[in-house]
Amino acid sequence: MNAYALLRPLLFQLDAETAHELTLKLLDLTVETRLAGLLGAARIEKPVKLMGLTFDNPLGLAAGLDKNGDHIDALAALGFGFIEIGTVTPRPQPGNPKPRLFRLPEHQAIINRMGFNNLGIDHLLKQVEHCRYRGVLGINIGKNADTPLENAADDYLIGLRKSYAAASYVTINISSPNTKNLRQLQQGDDIRRLLEALKQEQSALAKQHGKYTPIVVKIAPDLTEDEVRHIASLLIDFGMDGVIATNTTLTRDQVQGHPLGQEAGGLSGAPVKAASTRIVKQLATELNDRLPIIAVGGILCADDAQEKLAAGASLVQIYSGLIYRGPALIGEILRSVPEVSG
Repeated sequence: MNAYALLRPLLFQLDAETAHELTLKLLDLTVETRLAGLLGAARIEKPVKLMGLTFDNPLGLAAGLDKNGDHIDALAALGFGFIEIGTVTPRPQPGNPKPRLFRLPEHQAIINRMGFNNLGIDHLLKQVEHCRYRGVLGINIGKNADTPLENAADDYLIGLRKSYAAASYVTINISSPNTKNLRQLQQGDDIRRLLEALKQEQSALAKQHGKYTPIVVKIAPDLTEDEVRHIASLLIDFGMDGVIATNTTLTRDQVQGHPLGQEAGGLSGAPVKAASTRIVKQLATELNDRLPIIAVGGILCADDAQEKLAAGASLVQIYSGLIYRGPALIGEILRSVPEVSG
């Protein structure tokens, strides 16, 4: 049994957010003291080429675990092929009141209503500057809670400008359920205006920096088929570089009756797996290989990751699975993935 399997019962005795912070501090310590091997992590090289980038392997860490980029080197030591940090906003903000993070172990699920709590993009960029990690690093950006929705593009443009040089790719998070009305940015003319502004800024920044940084868009699992079709067509029309499917869900069908099942926030883990895979499958059909899909949602074993890849994803990410299974999940997934290069 690896160290995390022994530690998890103790961590699960603590409040979820306290345990989250403690785990990251312990992870930093194990890496600093060269004891990371005790965590059951694995370094498996199975390179994948996408978006002009070379990923060491197709398994990444999803955004949300390291919102401020404070633990990049420790998380990279676990064997991920890429790391995504954030979501980060232009200005620091505290997020929603605590408690705001809940485990549902019976369902291998988590509910969070964190609300983009972060120390601001300037802090995150300082952390990136000082980290040793040189692999693929995604920076996930969002808008401040007090920025009116009609001015949301301004926040995303600030995030894109500031993160452009430091990021391997930039993720546009318009799908968190925990910032009021944010998901409206996936709809109608709102998404059209946002993507147009982002693409224009990306072109200007590429000339300024002499570097092309891909932009990917993260979408929700609760979209209808028509909404997915609309988004897919706009991603193609505006030349976006990739899509992440999906964020957390607002539906509670799979956790009915659980004492915490009706807590407000986004539900992740096993209950979102089917909805996420449905979105991946439809995106694969609509996009027809014109841009890559990064799949996240309900990956708790190697078979779950294979399901996402078979549905049409080129890369996968985990978060809740890491909480429930620990670093050993990384090696389990990567040993099951065939070597491919695209």
